[in-house]
Amino acid sequence: MARAARELGLKPREFELAVQLGEVRTVAAGPDGRRRVPPEEIDRHKSSEGFPEALRSRLWVVGTAEGAELMGVGAARFTRLARAGCFTPVRFYVNRYRAVVWHYLAADLAEFADREPGLLTGRIPALLRTALDEHSDRRARGWRARRVDQLTAQASDAWQRAAATAAVLDAPELAQVVPDPGERAYLIALRPELTRIRSEVPAAREVIESLVLAEDPDEIDWYRHCLTTTLPQARATRPAPGTDGNRKTAQTPAPEREPEPRQGGAEPLAAARSVRPGRLWSWLRGRR
Repeated sequence: MARAARELGLKPREFELAVQLGEVRTVAAGPDGRRRVPPEEIDRHKSSEGFPEALRSRLWVVGTAEGAELMGVGAARFTRLARAGCFTPVRFYVNRYRAVVWHYLAADLAEFADREPGLLTGRIPALLRTALDEHSDRRARGWRARRVDQLTAQASDAWQRAAATAAVLDAPELAQVVPDPGERAYLIALRPELTRIRSEVPAAREVIESLVLAEDPDEIDWYRHCLTTTLPQARATRPAPGTDGNRKTAQTPAPEREPEPRQGGAEPLAAARSVRPGRLWSWLRGRR
């Protein structure tokens, strides 16, 4: 992976994001869960038009100030749009004040500004204000959905897909959905990392751990529903280690309400993805 990053001219965090977004395809490298980039993937990028600037432009991330400038709005409106879930963050960090700082794909912001110019000026529509009243901040929720989608797409079998969904459920919720302790232990062993951010500060570590887990009841119900759907597929492929494949597994009660589809990340426009970082703002201004 380190060699692939050098071959592609990407910094470590850029390369990590490229893998998460599926910009750089990886394959399993062994039974220990390691992955590698096949040589033909490197060749594909090197032979593409505009390499390496075009690839790096698709990985360009911005914070609130730069994102607001890019869209031609104030920081306050940008934050309200982000909180409402109009665009989804791709990563975050916790600063020294234990505040969460979100980063967004510049191409996502360009796509949103091109698609919804009416939300960039004037009064915030009533529907959006209602959404903010119901969920004051959807950024963590959207980031979780995006990461689970990415990890599910990279999974090599049904057990790994189930583990990706289980990663956002806390221990009590997981125990209700997966009553068999052997299956539960197997899912925990396969559980992928939603983020590699680490902190030695206990307070910051608590913030990071809280962002990984689903919060709202409807969000929890959605992931429970997804896990309940995936588990039979996993059991059909093979039993979890340490369990009896012939033993009947307790059924999880259906949620009282139909779960809402979770909020995922929007796909950037191909045009926005092809613009180099130094020219994206000019491109956006021209489109508007």
